[in-house]
Amino acid sequence: MERILVVDDDRGMQDVLDIMLSRAGYKVATADDGAAALDIIGKKKFDLVITDLKMPRVDGIDLLKGIKETAPGTAVILLTAFASGETALAAMREGAYDYVEKNFNVEDLLAIVRDALEKREVARKENPLPLQQGDDDRYFGTMVGRSKEMQKVYALIRKVADTPANALILGESGTGKELVARAIHDNSARKGKPFVAINCGGIPENLLESELFGYMKGSFTGAFADHAGLFEVARGGTIFLDEIAELPVVLQVKLLRVVQEKTVRRIGGSEDIKVDVRIVSATNQDLQEKVKQGEFREDLYFRLNVIPIHIPPLRKRREDIPLLAQYFIEKYAKEFGKEVKRISTYALELLMRYPFPGNIRELENIIERSVALESSSIFLPENLIIAEEGNGAVPANGPAGDFPETGVDLNGELERFEREIIRKALEKAKGSKTKAASLLGVSFPSLRHRLEKLEMENGDGEGR
Repeated sequence: MERILVVDDDRGMQDVLDIMLSRAGYKVATADDGAAALDIIGKKKFDLVITDLKMPRVDGIDLLKGIKETAPGTAVILLTAFASGETALAAMREGAYDYVEKNFNVEDLLAIVRDALEKREVARKENPLPLQQGDDDRYFGTMVGRSKEMQKVYALIRKVADTPANALILGESGTGKELVARAIHDNSARKGKPFVAINCGGIPENLLESELFGYMKGSFTGAFADHAGLFEVARGGTIFLDEIAELPVVLQVKLLRVVQEKTVRRIGGSEDIKVDVRIVSATNQDLQEKVKQGEFREDLYFRLNVIPIHIPPLRKRREDIPLLAQYFIEKYAKEFGKEVKRISTYALELLMRYPFPGNIRELENIIERSVALESSSIFLPENLIIAEEGNGAVPANGPAGDFPETGVDLNGELERFEREIIRKALEKAKGSKTKAASLLGVSFPSLRHRLEKLEMENGDGEGR
């Protein structure tokens, strides 16, 4: 049974909340002010605290700060007779789960309480552990994810890591193909030997050949000394050929010889050099189609694609978004010296709805940029910069038609769209905010946040 502490200097409000919460199945304790509440919290553990904002000695905000210092896992809901945007922002920045006006609807408040307790339990279970703890199924090497799709990838890596077979990693840009290659290397007998990565699409053809295979002194202008290629550098270890589909055909022939003979010949050289290297390749293109079009050698394709590993896009593993977001928040909070500890419910819902065409790389970029702007301990939605120059974050059923020559006010268009959708949901729900939240697929607190932001608190769909 969850334990809830009610804090209010109004005994009548104490009694109302005590009866309401007790009937709902919660174990309730009460305190007359913030100072008394801190004393009780120091002796007993609570899952949730519901506190008045205005109280003598220690007010609701100061109590909230004290709770976050002494019992950071406890959720806090603030009660206020005079709600304002400034009050909400101050409460959220200090780590409050939500704030509620005192003329609350019982059904709505109970929905917020249930939501707060559920989110607290999820956060407790999903509190990220250090990456060194290899027995945590949320992590594999430097990869993060506990979805079924990623568990399949982890299992396949374990199976193939100690085999000598070449592997081909397939997946969209930004899905973490190099991390998979590193995990294969780190879980193999080659661990401790070199891991060498090269982007086949990012280097000019003439330089790529010398980088891969090396050259002899005097073999071309500027070759002032013998130079070992990356296959020699990776000897005994793993070489990762990213964007293998971009490898020029003439170099595909030379790579095929390396794969078949396990030898390389430097440019300008006459001697074959033995190299014991495992080849892991990756591409975001359809190599089979490239083979059909004559742009990629079929024999090389089969040599490289001994073990195919498909990496799912982020939109196919959405349950990993909260874990990844928390991981990146902690990473960049530490890097930037920020106090950001977690992401707010509303901000997370925005991420969960976004299609992420750039996959994990885009998510990391969003979190990095947003952490840099955040000044509180909680990741707020107003600092969550998802889209730049209309890169696809506009709702799929948003405004249609040609883009006007004079441009548009994107924020204004999005606000009008959001206002109209919420108004229609409230009409459908006959004014019930709880039902409207369900129709919109968001939590009740998130709908409240949107109503506050759009000045639609009265629920009639109109601004003040």
